[in-house]
Amino acid sequence: MSRNCDHSRTSRSPQPRVTTLAKLLEAALFASARPITGEELATLAPDESAAAIAAAIDELREHYDVDGHGVELQELAGGWQILTRAEYTEAIERAQLAARPQRLSAAALETLAIIAYRQPISRAEIEEIRGVAIGGVLKSLHERGLIDVVGRGEGLGRPLMYGTTPVFLEHFALRHLEELPRADELAIALRVPVPEAAPE
Repeated sequence: MSRNCDHSRTSRSPQPRVTTLAKLLEAALFASARPITGEELATLAPDESAAAIAAAIDELREHYDVDGHGVELQELAGGWQILTRAEYTEAIERAQLAARPQRLSAAALETLAIIAYRQPISRAEIEEIRGVAIGGVLKSLHERGLIDVVGRGEGLGRPLMYGTTPVFLEHFALRHLEELPRADELAIALRVPVPEAAPE
């Protein structure tokens, strides 16, 4: 009987092995705290073609999906990142095992929403919309990497213009800005005023 049980285990079809290139990409993704772009992954194996890198990424995604791992490879903020599967996130946070970023204040969320939908936008334009000074809020958002200076305006003094960053996309689990919800939907979710559309 014991031999039969052993035979049933050994008769299973072996799982396909992950290629060396896929393992290399996996190691880099595991070590990174941020999404890594395809171009950055390609620098790990300069002799490999872009098609080979893309195939290795697909191989990793399938590996995590088919074998039922607790993590998955997600396309995020223009790159790739290994993340905990959504169904396990609540339990991990409940056990306080995950690093929790400091929450954004209501003022920061409102300012960030305005920048996201009106970028590039100057400080004066944001303050005109919000009706309050936002120097401290802008500094905080910039220090957290959620916004950055993306150029200068054409007005008096050529003011600094602000826009969102890849960290913003990562923070809100977006692959690109086109995935932003409608302004009214975001306002309801964040309980902030709807950012007005930029004039044509």
